[in-house]
Amino acid sequence: MNLTSLESPYEVVAPGSRYYIERIPVEALIREEITKGGSITRIKASQKMGKTSLVLRLLADARNIGYRTIYIDLQQADENSFASLEKFLLWFCANVTQQLQLPLMLDEYWNEYTGNKVSCTVYFKEYLLQQINSPIVLTLNELNRLFDYPDIAQDFLSLLRSWYEEAKQNDVFKKMRFLLVHSTEVYARLNINQSPFNVGLAIKLPEFTTEQIQALALEHGLNWYDKLGKRYAFEIKSMLGGHPYLVRLALYYLANRKIINFEDFLSKAPTNTGIYSGHLRSLLVILQGRPELATALQNLINAGGQLDIDHIVENQLESLGIVKLDGYQCSFSCELYRKYFSNQNLQESSTWQYAKKLQKENLLLKYLSYVDDLTQLQNKRYFDLLLDELWLMVAEDDDPISIILLDIDYLKIYNRTYGSEAGDNCLREVACVIREVINDFYVSGTYLITAARYEGGNFALLLPGRTYATAFQLAETIRQKVKGLGLYHNNKLVGFPASVITASLAIASAIPNNEVSPEMLMQEAQKLLESSKKSGRDCTLVSTINYNIS
Repeated sequence: MNLTSLESPYEVVAPGSRYYIERIPVEALIREEITKGGSITRIKASQKMGKTSLVLRLLADARNIGYRTIYIDLQQADENSFASLEKFLLWFCANVTQQLQLPLMLDEYWNEYTGNKVSCTVYFKEYLLQQINSPIVLTLNELNRLFDYPDIAQDFLSLLRSWYEEAKQNDVFKKMRFLLVHSTEVYARLNINQSPFNVGLAIKLPEFTTEQIQALALEHGLNWYDKLGKRYAFEIKSMLGGHPYLVRLALYYLANRKIINFEDFLSKAPTNTGIYSGHLRSLLVILQGRPELATALQNLINAGGQLDIDHIVENQLESLGIVKLDGYQCSFSCELYRKYFSNQNLQESSTWQYAKKLQKENLLLKYLSYVDDLTQLQNKRYFDLLLDELWLMVAEDDDPISIILLDIDYLKIYNRTYGSEAGDNCLREVACVIREVINDFYVSGTYLITAARYEGGNFALLLPGRTYATAFQLAETIRQKVKGLGLYHNNKLVGFPASVITASLAIASAIPNNEVSPEMLMQEAQKLLESSKKSGRDCTLVSTINYNIS
C-alpha cells in the first residue's frame, strides 16, 4: 500500500476515521456518564495514548444529540495566565464565553469584594448557563499543566468540586458535564471534600489488545488473520505494549514492505536507526533536562526492570509513557523502552554529571522556590507544607497552634489609584512591618514564628506552640504599625476606615486532635478574615476550635 493513501500516525485520529479503534467498554461508560447532569469524568493516560482522539470523538457524539461542547486545552494558555488565580479564572471564563459565542461580560459580574471563585461561579450561574438551554460538555485537556501551579490548582479544582456538589440541588449547574483529561497525578494539596478527583467516573485508557492490533493492521492493508499474521500482532504487542501511537507508527511503515520488513522493524525498533529514533531521542532529551527522572530510570534498569521509586518521580515517568505502575512497583511499560534506555548508560551521560552539579545547588534552589520574590517572605507553598509538618509536631506535645491572616484593606483600589509600582511598594512595606514585629516580639517557646505572603494582598503567620492570646497581641501590634506607616489612601467613593493604608486580621487557634485538621484551622481563619472585613476593617478578630479557653 502507498503511504500517501494512509492517515499520518503523527496526527490526531479524526472522529469518523476508519483508523480509530474504539476501546470498549470504556467509551460506553463515558458516554453514559455524560448524560448525567453535573457529572465529572476523569480521563488519565500517558502521552500519545489517544486521549485527544477519544475526546474529539466523544464531543462529536455529544453534538449529535444536541449538546453544546467546549474544548479548552491548557497547553494553549500563556504563562501569564497562571500568574494568579484571578488571571487564570478570567482566562478560563473568556475562553468558555468565546466558544459559546456569547458577548464577554466579565466586568459586569466580577466583584473583587466577593472574591475570584465566587465571581467565577456567579458568571457561570447567572450569565453563561442562563443563555444556554441544552447540556454543555466542557473538556479541560492537559489539565496536568495546572498541577505545576499548586496554589491555583488547589483553588480551581476545589471550585469544580463545589459546582459538582451544587448540581445536586441546582438545575442550572446540572447543565454542565466535565471531562478532565490529564497524563499525571495531581499534586495540589486538596482536602478530600474539595477534590474533584474522588468523585464521578475515573477512566484510565487501556492499551490496544492483540485483537485490536490485528483489526488496525487490516485497515492498513495488512491481512494479519492467518497464523503468521497473528504472530506478527503478538510480537508487536510484546515489543510496544499496545501503545496506540507506537502501534500506529509501526503499521504505517509496515504497510509498505519496500520501506521495512517485519524482521528489520523488530531488530531496529529500540535503536537510533529504527522508525522510533526521533521519538526515543526526544524522550532522552527530556531525561537529560530532568536528572531526577534519569537517575530513577537508571536505578530501575540496575534493579532488573522492577523497583519501588519516589511516587512523584514515577508518576512523571508514567506520564511520558516510559513506565507503568502496579501497586507500589514500577516497571517499563514495554520492551522498546527497556531495551533502548538500557543501552543509553544514563549514569555516565551528561544527565548524570548535571545531577551531580544540582546536588550542590539543591539547597539554594529549594530555598528560592519557597520565597516570594516581591516581599522576600516565605510563599504560600512553604507555609502550607510547614503547617502540615508542625501540626503533627505540636500534636505530640498537646500544644496549641495559631494562624494569623492579614489582608491589606482595599489594595486593589490602591493599585488602580496610584499604580502597580505603588502597590508593590505597599506590599514590601507591610512585609517589613511583619518581619520587624516578629523579630522584636519576645515569646518563649520551642518553635519559631513564620510569616509568608499567602496570596495577593494576603499575609499569613504561623505560630506553633502559641495561644490565641499571644497571637492577638502580635496581630494588634502589626495592625497598629501598618496603620502607622502613613501610606496615604483616600477614596471618597468608599467608606475607608482611615485615609491611610490599614489591615484586617483574623486569628484561628486550636489544640490539634482527631477532630481538627490543618485545613479546618485555615478555613476558620479565612472565614473570620471575611468577617473582619465586613466589620468595618482595620480590626482583629479571634476564633478558637476545640480549645479550652478557661
